[in-house]
Amino acid sequence: MARDRNTSDDFVRPVRRILTGVVVIVLLAVFLFWRIDSPRAERLRAQVIDQVVPSFEWALVPVTKLAGMVENFQSYTRIYEQNQDLRRELQQMKAWKEAALQLEQENAKLLDLNKVRLDPKLNFITGVVLADSGSPFRQSVLLNLGARDGIRDGWATTDGLGLVGRVSGVGNSSSRVILLSDSNSRVPVAIQPSGQRAILAGDNSKLPPLDFVEEPEEVRPGDRVVSSGDGGVLPAGLLVGQVVQGSDRVLRVRLAADYERLEFMRVLRSQPATPISDPGGLVAPSRSPDTVAQAAESADG
Repeated sequence: MARDRNTSDDFVRPVRRILTGVVVIVLLAVFLFWRIDSPRAERLRAQVIDQVVPSFEWALVPVTKLAGMVENFQSYTRIYEQNQDLRRELQQMKAWKEAALQLEQENAKLLDLNKVRLDPKLNFITGVVLADSGSPFRQSVLLNLGARDGIRDGWATTDGLGLVGRVSGVGNSSSRVILLSDSNSRVPVAIQPSGQRAILAGDNSKLPPLDFVEEPEEVRPGDRVVSSGDGGVLPAGLLVGQVVQGSDRVLRVRLAADYERLEFMRVLRSQPATPISDPGGLVAPSRSPDTVAQAAESADG
């Protein structure tokens, strides 16, 4: 048995080597023939192609089916991606719808506020933002307005949409504006329509929190926040932003001013109130004792 197995192995190995050599030689001959640049060889190659290729259509069927499956899968992938894009666009449209409803409500409120007469002494001067010195530890900008333009410390600044901050440091030809988002900023505000009073405390973020709210349960996300004018530092009624609730459940304010595009800024000139030296003079003009006696005698006559 072992002898017969050795005999068969001795026969198979030479045959395998011979067949391998013949295949290699044939492939090499075909390769060399296919590389020959001759009109006769070209005609012969064309005849070989005409005879062989049509008979291999059956072999191309799996390849054609596989290519169709790949194309269908790619088409399905594109449809799935388009479906996901449409879903995202639908979500964005819903968000825009909510924003449009809020803007419509705000517009109605602003139309009502237009009937309110503002202080005629409150005017403004427009300046250009020279540099943005914002950092993780300080939020401020520089304006090309200074003491020569009559700018004073504490005056409010807006970007035309909402309150940006207040002047903090005035030079001859420039001034620094500390933004509402700065950690050193504290602004008294009023929340509408509930009328709650609070302090907008900057924390170097885009959504500064509301501190010392009188009754937090009366405040709702979306409520309008304006400056209250308490303390006489900033004018009352300046738009600050909207109330939002952060991920930490803290009431915060989405500022109305566009801090990403601070190119121009309005500085509101607020004149100090006239001090009252004689409170009684607001009730009746002061009169001397002689005047009072003369009035009494004329009354008796």
